[in-house]
Amino acid sequence: MIYVIYAFGGLFVLLSLVMLYVFYREQHFGTFLMAITYGLSGLLAIALPDWWPLVVGFVMVWMLRLMGMEQTVPAREESGAEKSEGESRKAEEKQSSGSS
Repeated sequence: MIYVIYAFGGLFVLLSLVMLYVFYREQHFGTFLMAITYGLSGLLAIALPDWWPLVVGFVMVWMLRLMGMEQTVPAREESGAEKSEGESRKAEEKQSSGSS
């Protein structure tokens, strides 16, 4: 069981390093907070061979996501241009009312 805790702790630390790289590229503060949370919980799980730091870290990251700290990806059209929210719905309504 201890090896499973070490493996998940190592995965949390690896995920933290990847998220820190994303923060370096995108400069989104929520990504930084989630990376620090994953990293600290992974290191704590490795230092204290116990499962509870992993659960606490996972719950804290989900709380950050629910507060809106997660980075969003803007919707794009096929041409590559960004589309505004609700634009496709308006176009669909025009097509359905025009074809009837």
